[in-house]
Amino acid sequence: MQSDAIQPLSGVRVIDFSQVMLGPSATQVLADYGADVIKIERPGAGDLSRGSIPGDPDGPNNPVFRSLNRNKRSIALDLRGEDGRQVIYDLVRGADVVVNNFRAGVMERMGFGYAKLAEINPRIICAFGSGFGQAGPLAYKGGQDILAQALSGVMMRKCNDDEPLTIYATSLCDYSAGMHLVQAILLALLQREKTGRGQQVSVSLFESMLAMQMQEAAMWLQRGRDFSWGAYPLTGAFKTSDGAVVLVGAFKANPLQDICAALGLPDLSADPRYATFDGQMAHKAALHALFRERFASNTTEHWLARLDEQDLLCAPVLKLSQALAHEQTRVNGSVVSHRAEDPLALIGSPLTMDPSAFQIRHAPPVLGADGEAILTEAGFSPDRIRRLRDAGVLA
Repeated sequence: MQSDAIQPLSGVRVIDFSQVMLGPSATQVLADYGADVIKIERPGAGDLSRGSIPGDPDGPNNPVFRSLNRNKRSIALDLRGEDGRQVIYDLVRGADVVVNNFRAGVMERMGFGYAKLAEINPRIICAFGSGFGQAGPLAYKGGQDILAQALSGVMMRKCNDDEPLTIYATSLCDYSAGMHLVQAILLALLQREKTGRGQQVSVSLFESMLAMQMQEAAMWLQRGRDFSWGAYPLTGAFKTSDGAVVLVGAFKANPLQDICAALGLPDLSADPRYATFDGQMAHKAALHALFRERFASNTTEHWLARLDEQDLLCAPVLKLSQALAHEQTRVNGSVVSHRAEDPLALIGSPLTMDPSAFQIRHAPPVLGADGEAILTEAGFSPDRIRRLRDAGVLA
């Protein structure tokens, strides 16, 4: 393994109060690229995701927790008293970033708001990921991915009006907001190089979801109508005899003509009902009925070959297990482990950079396992560490 010195964020220290996904997905990116991320956890319980899979054989080190916390170190601290708060203040003196995704006002009540921490370290960057923002009618409401899907309009958007409302199965709000939080932290670090001072930055699930809908929002704000790429008349997912195919009939002069050639149908683009985009939208149900009948008559492999011959945008609809086993996944190096012999495989970084930029230096931590080492590095004496243990502050 190559030296940490060549990693982009080597030398950056992060005090990480965050838990579940929004914050941990952000701090894992920082950790993957060299930052020393110190995970502050509650004694005996830790990050909420440690208990997210009841009955899992690995308990607090379950796959959900491991997926978000590699390259971090864990210290378990009781922060309810002055001794615990003082530990955080001493760690902040040598830190660059403090991250949390509590509800608005929680860090201030704990004594760790930006104003207090900036008194201790004017260069500190406090990064806050919330559900809905720091002010306003929803500021103090508990944030959660599914709630953000609902409140941001994402859940209501459908490709076909007759589809039922449903919850998107992947935590897209948490991940999107986490990546926006990474951007905010990195921009603040760059700005600090120019000003010498830190700042508070924040993102929310709600704002991140609105930003993700920038095209749709612009159409509504400027034209007063809905817009959806997925609702286009020549786009859809269609069952085959052994699976399903997704087709995107767009970005060509006459995609319907090419689709008909691939499916062995008469050229429907010559039919006045389907000759224009507006006509195709008006008769979308009839078009899709024809497509469904044809796709169901043969295999996924057969139809992909036919569609590819016409240079149409298409793909098989895969399960996650199939995507993980795909040759493209192997070539891209998307699945990683701490060591070659480690069976605890994880999804790695999707960024392509110098091969030395991304490293797995530390397995997802056992709760509190690094506490003594972290405090020793921060200059705590063995006697002080022992007193903290005896007082139950350090678990």
